[in-house]
Amino acid sequence: MSDDALTTIAEKLEQLAEGMRDTLADPELDRRLVSLDRDNINEFGFDSFGYSPSYVKQVVPVATLLYRHYFRTKVYGIEHIPNTGRVMLIANHSGQLPVDAAVIALSTLLDAHEPRMVRSMVERWVPTLPFASVFLSRCGQVLGTPENCRVLLDQDELLLVFPEGAKGISKTYDKRYQLQRFGHGFMRLALEKNTPIVPVAVIGAEEQAPSLYNWKWLAKQMGAPALPITPFFPWLGPLGLLPLPVRYHLHFGEPMHFEGDANDDDGTIGRMVKQVKNRVRDLIHTGLNTRTSVFR
Repeated sequence: MSDDALTTIAEKLEQLAEGMRDTLADPELDRRLVSLDRDNINEFGFDSFGYSPSYVKQVVPVATLLYRHYFRTKVYGIEHIPNTGRVMLIANHSGQLPVDAAVIALSTLLDAHEPRMVRSMVERWVPTLPFASVFLSRCGQVLGTPENCRVLLDQDELLLVFPEGAKGISKTYDKRYQLQRFGHGFMRLALEKNTPIVPVAVIGAEEQAPSLYNWKWLAKQMGAPALPITPFFPWLGPLGLLPLPVRYHLHFGEPMHFEGDANDDDGTIGRMVKQVKNRVRDLIHTGLNTRTSVFR
């Protein structure tokens, strides 16, 4: 390796170290971390879903470094998220790994005028993952059942839902930014609990780990929804799972309010879902048309 290359690597490491020092010494971050606290934490430091505010407070400084300096996240329209009360964020899903969920959660904590903690809804296969399942639950992510959503909405939480589910996160690169079918469950809950919906477009996640092929047979044997083959995985082993340093752009739309019966037929609910899907699609088009580069 040349001296110039070693110098460049050293400079990058120094920049990251400097960013970490600034993050740890930031009094504004300390103020924002207060929003992670909850009244329903038991004597062991968890809520009924396993969420631990003290655990997240240890994770946030490192996550902030990645959010600010690795993904260099840019946020638009985040003022549309209500400062208080129950809210659903409905977003497109992609990227093979749920980095998009983490980036959205960090945006509401770090960049919203009034910081809010996001509770992300995860697929049923996630709790089967060793180590990762515990980490995600400690960070506030919850199995996305209607019952769990009702509890969190009754507590006036900010929920993040990806209606595309596993089909969204496992798309191959040729289908990037093409929305898959939206489930209806989120709309029924929004109607039942009189919850505003804030549409979100995530730009950048599609390119962080471009999937060339989904090895469905092996994924099924492993109990996973997909097994993406990327330019780096499985060829580089675990290192191949690392996302590329794309620039994330998050576009938040104005809140959408719906009225009706949560038990209406699928056709009626589907027309409401289509309105949300179309709004997310519009935000995606805006994001793609305004960004100048995948990495800048």
